Amino acid sequence: MTKRESLLKEIDRVPDSVLDEVADFIRFLQVRVARDSMATAVASESSLKKDWLRPEEDEAWQDL
Repeated sequence: MTKRESLLKEIDRVPDSVLDEVADFIRFLQVRVARDSMATAVASESSLKKDWLRPEEDEAWQDL
């Protein structure tokens, strides 16, 4: 059984009265993953910009 299948089985056991809370938590996790991913991208940009902002890079990409 996969993790997804196991989780779906657990959700089937949860009372309807708490399903809204489960859905809210899932949305919270999705936002957190997206935020962390964006933070990594921003951190990468600052460390890579010294290589991106070079005349050689501008020349290499000028025909696109």
